[in-house]
Amino acid sequence: MKLAKTLFALSIGITGSSVQAEVLTRDNGAPVGDNQNSITAGENGSVLLQDVHLIQKLQRFARERIPERVVHARGTGAHGEFIAAGDFSNLTIAAPFAEKGKVTPVFVRFSTVVHSKGSPETLRDPRGFATKFYTEQGNWDLVGNNLPVFFIRDSIKFPDMVHSLKPSPVTNTQDPNRFFDFFSHEPSATHMLTWVYTNLGTPASYRTMDGFGVHAYKWINDQGEVNYVKFHWQSKQGVKSLRPSEVKKVQSEDFNHLTNDLYSQINKGNHPQWDLYVKVLSPKALAALDYNGLDATKVWLDVPETKVGTMTLNRVPDNFFLESEQSAFAPSNLIPGVEPSEDRLLQGRLFAYADTQLYRLGANLFQLPVNRPLATVNNYNQNGFSNNTKAAGKALDVNYEPSRQVVVTEDRSSRAVNTALSGTVQQQAITNPRDFYQAGELYRNLTEQDKQDLISNLAGDLNQVSNPDVKAIMVSYFYRADKDYGTRLANATQVELSQVKSKAMM
Repeated sequence: MKLAKTLFALSIGITGSSVQAEVLTRDNGAPVGDNQNSITAGENGSVLLQDVHLIQKLQRFARERIPERVVHARGTGAHGEFIAAGDFSNLTIAAPFAEKGKVTPVFVRFSTVVHSKGSPETLRDPRGFATKFYTEQGNWDLVGNNLPVFFIRDSIKFPDMVHSLKPSPVTNTQDPNRFFDFFSHEPSATHMLTWVYTNLGTPASYRTMDGFGVHAYKWINDQGEVNYVKFHWQSKQGVKSLRPSEVKKVQSEDFNHLTNDLYSQINKGNHPQWDLYVKVLSPKALAALDYNGLDATKVWLDVPETKVGTMTLNRVPDNFFLESEQSAFAPSNLIPGVEPSEDRLLQGRLFAYADTQLYRLGANLFQLPVNRPLATVNNYNQNGFSNNTKAAGKALDVNYEPSRQVVVTEDRSSRAVNTALSGTVQQQAITNPRDFYQAGELYRNLTEQDKQDLISNLAGDLNQVSNPDVKAIMVSYFYRADKDYGTRLANATQVELSQVKSKAMM
């Protein structure tokens, strides 16, 4: 036995080394005798099916990939903490805001939205900014982007929009002809397109971009009072993006620049921070806005922000797959004190995101360490792939409620807040879309350099559109947002201004 151990040590070159040898095993824990050669029927014979180590290696290798996220496939995660800036219990019973200085662990996943998992991080795209708060009330996911609005206001158009932005099913390439064809029918996208074609669409670093919850949510306090809120993560490193001239240079040097920057800076001890701000409106104030405050294509103009805390990211994952890739975010992961608003896009996301994660990771995704709540989970959801929960005695036999053998109670304070309803069941657009005016406000607030970059970025893709009608309609939308904006874009895309004005009048 001693000779065998010595030979093994010699074979892996660790004799006299401080490295401690560990025995290689199969998944069942049994030791592997030879990881270099398959079992064969003689020197030139066939490989035998009894080589279970070979079979298991090939089986597991073929199953290393889980389904790629349809959106937000390319992502990077980091751990950290959120510290409350004060006691905001007058606004919400949500645990992270209960008292000044309260610390809540978090996991954040940054991502691109449209592009595939292996795509360069320099590509123009909104960036996902998803934060998982591990609270004593359960996990709360604040799932947003680095831009404050979105392309559409109704989730029924989400599959169509993503299909247009994704590669063609015929050529498997992304094509501005496809997505501008779609957006030429969606004037509501004018605001978001203006945002994403600014340099914010190509951030220099995940550390130097803001984050937004995009949607309105409800905060509920202990008295059952309701306020609508919007969330804004403000980077304490400042906001820095790549100008058009910088994008190609960065991509040629490092197409993983966002991930490498985040990891390297955290590992150096330069822990990035974001202050969380909220805008708060009473239901009455929300109704008084001269646009629909629940419309995801709108920002709340001239509403002051209140700082409610600071987040610090201080640790990168030990294993990308186990943590970043298996992290599952969904707006439906809510806690007492936070409820969804009636925002039509958010209402669809409540279902779609949770269902997507069930498809990707299985029914027991909340048992994975990165998704596991700190709060005790106590329900009768059972079985399915990879279930490893433990139950004993009566708890094992009683998997229903109510029961006189095992008593579980409800927390009446966590019931949904009562919301007054009016009107009839309907299927029609909102009555006050105001599709263009906030895009104009954004354009007029850009610096001259940012305006030039916006026109250059936007014209670069519009000039690939072969359908002149689609091109003219798109330019007319930006003209309706701001005449200078549309005029410059018409010149950059060789569209007759008279045609643009004609389309704008339609």
